[in-house]
Amino acid sequence: MKLCMIGTGYVGLVSGVCFSDVGNTVYCVDKDQKKINQLNKGIVPIFEPGLEEILIKNFKQKRLIFTSDLKKAITNSDIIFICVGTPTKKNTNSADLKYVFSVAKDLKKIIKKYKIIVTKSTVPVSTGDKIEKILINLKKKKLVDIVSNPEFLREGEAIRDFIYPDRVIIGTDSIKANKILRSLYLPIIKKISRYFNTSRRGAELIKYASNAFLATKISFINEIANLCEKAGVDIKDVSLGMGSDERIGDRFLRAGPAYGGSCFPKDTRALVDTGNKFKTDLSIVKSVVNSNEKRKTLLIKRVEKILSGNLKNKIITFLGVTFKPNTDDMREASSIPMIKYLSKKNSKIKYFDPSGEKNEFKGLKNVNYCSTISSACLKSDLIILHTEWNDFKLLNFKKLIKKQKFKIYDMRNMYSPFKMKKLKIDYFSVGR
Repeated sequence: MKLCMIGTGYVGLVSGVCFSDVGNTVYCVDKDQKKINQLNKGIVPIFEPGLEEILIKNFKQKRLIFTSDLKKAITNSDIIFICVGTPTKKNTNSADLKYVFSVAKDLKKIIKKYKIIVTKSTVPVSTGDKIEKILINLKKKKLVDIVSNPEFLREGEAIRDFIYPDRVIIGTDSIKANKILRSLYLPIIKKISRYFNTSRRGAELIKYASNAFLATKISFINEIANLCEKAGVDIKDVSLGMGSDERIGDRFLRAGPAYGGSCFPKDTRALVDTGNKFKTDLSIVKSVVNSNEKRKTLLIKRVEKILSGNLKNKIITFLGVTFKPNTDDMREASSIPMIKYLSKKNSKIKYFDPSGEKNEFKGLKNVNYCSTISSACLKSDLIILHTEWNDFKLLNFKKLIKKQKFKIYDMRNMYSPFKMKKLKIDYFSVGR
């Protein structure tokens, strides 16, 4: 099939590359000419394991086309995927849909024969209805079907998630569109039961409800971890005991920093906003959002306590600053408010992340990026293990730090408190 992905951000690029890898011809469109030029040279703008290799292979086989020519891409495609950003509107909780509607207005001018318009961007309930209103004349002429097909890609695991999906959700009441999309996804649906056709509004809400539930699990276990620290209980035991119950499951029950990234923060806020618009009090989701915000402050206070309130001139090292491993995504990462606060308190901060230096910290006083783990750790007073990259799981801290007295704050519980005690290392973790 011939597909068009509008937007080469995380969702659009990964989806486009993976669709091309199963034999489709895919046009990836973006207004950012610099990004398109980079992609045409095989330079991938995001950190996602395995993506560059698959991109180059399919580009060479001419199944993957990167262009800024929207008209050409739409004209030559059968299915159009809208993959643009839906960030939180400034000073509100609502999703900003200006990019989605801008695409719809462009499509209105270009489409002359039947196309399936698919929203892959995460959008609130009824967004598809609004797109349909914009394209009402095309809909009346039966030139378009507007479908919701939310993505469920984990950063760092996106290619595996695309090729081996838990489920494929298609929101449409069009028999024709459903048949075509079922055929498109057939090569990657190992079990037919994983293809789920529902209403368009149903598909839109499934995405938000899924993310909100996973965010709830994270916030829940983080709050239980707070209790564990005061009650002298190991959160890992609690997580294991809970997660062994098949009704609960062990995924997303790992205590640590506040949840971050491109999805959970904005989607939980947007779901609360959607509830308000439909006059429904989503009190649990509201509590999750509030709990996650409080978590960021709690982590900062914990660092202050570990250093006995004396932050000035202390050398503090962050190992990992992204919100999770195997991604370069800094959106809503807990490291940002922590490092900004410590900078204001005149601490000397060094950081290392396998995905490289971060713009978020450029210009901050006393904050320096280190290109190696050893240079980041040298002579530090406190090591903060912020992100659980594999690079940090077997470190010899005494050899790295080369200092008699230092402390470790393991925010991901990667190390054993018993072994740290045996090594006579002043060690702090989460919920233990």
